[in-house]
Amino acid sequence: MSLDLDSLLQDWPHEAGAIKVRKIKGLDGREKLQLRIDLGLLQMEMDGRPDGQRPHNCESCLVYHQRRAIRAAAKGEEYELTTEQCGELQQEGIQYYHRYLSLFQIEEFEGVIRDTQRNLDLCTFVEEHSNREELVWSFQQFRPYVLMMNTRARASLLLGDGKFSEAIREIEAGRERIVEFFQHSAFPELEAKSSEIAFLDEWLEEVRAKRPLTKLEVMEREMERAIQGERYERAAELRDAIRQFKAKPL
Repeated sequence: MSLDLDSLLQDWPHEAGAIKVRKIKGLDGREKLQLRIDLGLLQMEMDGRPDGQRPHNCESCLVYHQRRAIRAAAKGEEYELTTEQCGELQQEGIQYYHRYLSLFQIEEFEGVIRDTQRNLDLCTFVEEHSNREELVWSFQQFRPYVLMMNTRARASLLLGDGKFSEAIREIEAGRERIVEFFQHSAFPELEAKSSEIAFLDEWLEEVRAKRPLTKLEVMEREMERAIQGERYERAAELRDAIRQFKAKPL
């Protein structure tokens, strides 16, 4: 069997600026996720660690260190990560980044939420178990982006169900989490330059513009138009209707 990948790559050409993702059935019968990149393609498992490995017989390096930290705490001991261990955790985090980015492209938002939360947990774990600020920041610098993607996935699920108001609240909450991160970081000035906040602000306006009006909002707008058109009798009718509507128990 030839090991040359040319036939695979030619059948699925790379496009600059485009993220191309597909699901395939592996030889083991399980679904796999493939991401096309400029020099080839990445293949990932749908669950567990993306490369299918089980370091130290655990689901991931993060799970392995989390378990060790719990055992150390039970003994009253501190658990501190070495530079090499942080490097391994960072490389593992990149695997999950590739997968949640790919899952987002095919709108499998539940998987995006799972993997982004996993990388958020990774950032928190390193912060709690490393005393080296430069190592901690090498993880934390990506928290705004991961928070944004987590927010996008959560809000997209709500929008898919037509829950515009809930989606708006989710986007607002995600934005606030990013702002809070910057305000408590060593670089609060980065908030003003955050592309993640800028994106969520723009998306928030788009979602608000597309949100269907409630019955109350329709009546309020009609009343405003009636007043502007000097149709005061109609405006009074709408005012009374609005009062009755607001007085109804929820």
